[in-house]
Amino acid sequence: MKIVIDREVSDKFPELDVLVRCVRGVVVKPLDEELEKFKSEVCSEVRGKYTLESVKNVAIFRAYRDFFWRLNIDPTKNRPASEALIRRILAGKGLPTINTLVDAYNLASVVSEVALAAFDTDKLQSKEIVMRLAKKGETFHGIGMKEPIKLEGGEVVLDDANNLIAIYPYRDAERSKVTESTKNVALVACGAPNISRDRLLQAAETAVNYVIRFCGGTPSL
Repeated sequence: MKIVIDREVSDKFPELDVLVRCVRGVVVKPLDEELEKFKSEVCSEVRGKYTLESVKNVAIFRAYRDFFWRLNIDPTKNRPASEALIRRILAGKGLPTINTLVDAYNLASVVSEVALAAFDTDKLQSKEIVMRLAKKGETFHGIGMKEPIKLEGGEVVLDDANNLIAIYPYRDAERSKVTESTKNVALVACGAPNISRDRLLQAAETAVNYVIRFCGGTPSL
């Protein structure tokens, strides 16, 4: 899987970058004791590094929030995944347990501060995903939504052969989500203006390492 940025998006956001790394042959389980222990360690580190007051001033989160405002998304209601997870830890809620692969890349998002997404590549219709601006009235069925929603138009979306798999960079689609039956996964390091490519590379590498550590598999570009 690769992501191609449409000209309309690149003209509007010339500094926008995104990275994809794939892992094949993963084994996804509902729970792993070693992973749960690692979660606790990461949560302790987060509580020592941030406070609810200081987290809003972290440069990378400010970059995401600025990007969200430019997309007419209120970042106080729809936060980038990395900030939302860190705030959840600081609020004493801990990290959710979904499955070992989702939990692993969530941890990578927390550690790297970069918003990450994952897609089951066997559920995709195309190997080339297009990042483009949504058309008014297009429908999107996000994870956990009972019914699809209609988009206002202008949102940045990921298009898989005319089927939307994400509202970038904060909501993924139900149909391409990672489950316990997933064997091959694409991990996406979601960039925004003023977030360097090196930062995305480090985040993607961390995500691949964590996924292989807890789910096995073989990395591929």
